[in-house]
Amino acid sequence: MNLESLIEINPIILALVATIFTWLMTALGSSMVFFFKNIDKRLLNSMLGFAAGVMIAASFWSLLKPAIEMATNQGDIPWVPALTGFLAGGTFLLMVDKILPHLHMGLSTDKAEGIKTTWQRSILLILAITLHNIPEGLAVGVAFGALANTPDVGILAGAVALAMGIGLQNFPEGAAVSIPLRREGFTRFRAFNYGQFSGFVEPMAGVLGAYLVATMKPLLPYALSFAAGAMIFVVVEELIPESQRGGEGNETDLSTIGAMLGFAVMMLMDVALG
Repeated sequence: MNLESLIEINPIILALVATIFTWLMTALGSSMVFFFKNIDKRLLNSMLGFAAGVMIAASFWSLLKPAIEMATNQGDIPWVPALTGFLAGGTFLLMVDKILPHLHMGLSTDKAEGIKTTWQRSILLILAITLHNIPEGLAVGVAFGALANTPDVGILAGAVALAMGIGLQNFPEGAAVSIPLRREGFTRFRAFNYGQFSGFVEPMAGVLGAYLVATMKPLLPYALSFAAGAMIFVVVEELIPESQRGGEGNETDLSTIGAMLGFAVMMLMDVALG
């Protein structure tokens, strides 16, 4: 099946299929916990850096740049939807981060963020992991939802590239979640289950994003920028600090190199395919 034939399919269905793919890639990465009990800190930092690089590149090439172009074509001031949506996305994640109880990996329970609660440590950990998968699913859904108003092969190719890039970084991300959970004392099956479940939110966010932009065309540039802002918030607030934690000298260089490679790979995929 070629890209031209895919245009005839309902964009919401395409978004669902694409985000199921990204979820499965998370599950595949999480399955590494059945083969490894520990993960080298340098490798973990490199994988987190790679994921950060992919998300940064996707935020511009797959989301902000198309948003600016769409606003221009609609006769709007190009920077208004991009700036407004970008800041709204970051603000939304900031609010959720302040409200939703969650705990980042490797920290003690008293360092939990959000509203104070007596929830178990495992629940707080999975909520932290799930939180940053929402923007990824939303981004893929919005990209495919654009086809409802502009059934163009170029837009479809860009959406496919974005889904592939997110899926690519979800594999090491899944491993980076499940294996440390195993080190926290979880059984292999429980660590895998929590790791793959963190990606389950992506199909839900993807379908929601696709539906919103498919039914409200003027919303599209704002929705693309919103997803970009949410993704950048996650990168700066979580992925980059986590990739630098516990390392020094050459060890932190590895996470930086990983981020550069992730950016380069995502940029290559988006430009080549989109």
